[in-house]
Amino acid sequence: MGYRQAMNMLMPGPEKAGAGLFRPDTPLPQIVVISSARGWRTRLAAAAQDFHETLRLWPLIWALSLFDIRLRYRGSLLGPFWLTLSTGVMIGAIGFVYARLFHQDVGAYLPFLAVSLVLWNFLNTVTGEGATCFTQSEGMVRAMRMPHALHAARVVVRNFLVLAHNILPILIVFAVFPPHWSWPVLSLPAALLLWMADCFAVALLLGVIGARFRDVPPIVGSIMQIAFYLTPIMWSPEMLTHRGLGLSLILIEMNPFYGMLEILRAPLLGQALNSLAWINALAYSALLMGLAFLAFARTRQRIPYWI
Repeated sequence: MGYRQAMNMLMPGPEKAGAGLFRPDTPLPQIVVISSARGWRTRLAAAAQDFHETLRLWPLIWALSLFDIRLRYRGSLLGPFWLTLSTGVMIGAIGFVYARLFHQDVGAYLPFLAVSLVLWNFLNTVTGEGATCFTQSEGMVRAMRMPHALHAARVVVRNFLVLAHNILPILIVFAVFPPHWSWPVLSLPAALLLWMADCFAVALLLGVIGARFRDVPPIVGSIMQIAFYLTPIMWSPEMLTHRGLGLSLILIEMNPFYGMLEILRAPLLGQALNSLAWINALAYSALLMGLAFLAFARTRQRIPYWI
């Protein structure tokens, strides 16, 4: 049976449509074939377009981030300042004890600890929430047509707003033990831009992996807990100078978190620029951004089906 014979069988009868058989002059219906693009060039172009749409919708990202903060602390007396208060209490409680334990000067150790803890809490929160950025936005991903990268950017902007509140303990410590700032403080804008790009890449990479494998968030939490003790946060890198080269190489030079912390921490503490930290940060940042872009381009179309 041919195509036209089949159409004749499907057409209504004369008593219903007022027409006879399917006439040869009737235009054939258009046949649309839907297939997924499998070429890397198409996927990379679609991912780049997704990033462009995300950047264009930055007012929506800002509004959603503010809404997330208000919703999280709805009914709270202090709102996000509860986290600020707990961070300040922790700095004051353990700062003097660890300064005595590590035989450090309180005036030098307390600012170091304050900056390190605030920055690490930010990194820890971004990685944890980044691993669930798509699963937590399941309703929006399925109900609205919007770029997927917007949900990763939403996590970054939201946590930068919380970080702005948590600077208060650092300012109080700096008021008591003022650092001696010099020209390296001018590198802070560049370091902040690199932090924003890296946090977006982390949220994007962990988000697509977490959407596929739901046991990724607890694994990420365990890794971050181990990294907290292996990274110079509670202890300074100068404490390893007399411990041997091998230990210093593993815990500092090969630690991906050390460079990111140091490029912000050193200027805030009035220290000189650390070229090793910048090389570390830029190298790991390039690797992270490349992996995040490739992973997102490879899995972007599958995200709605995974969550």
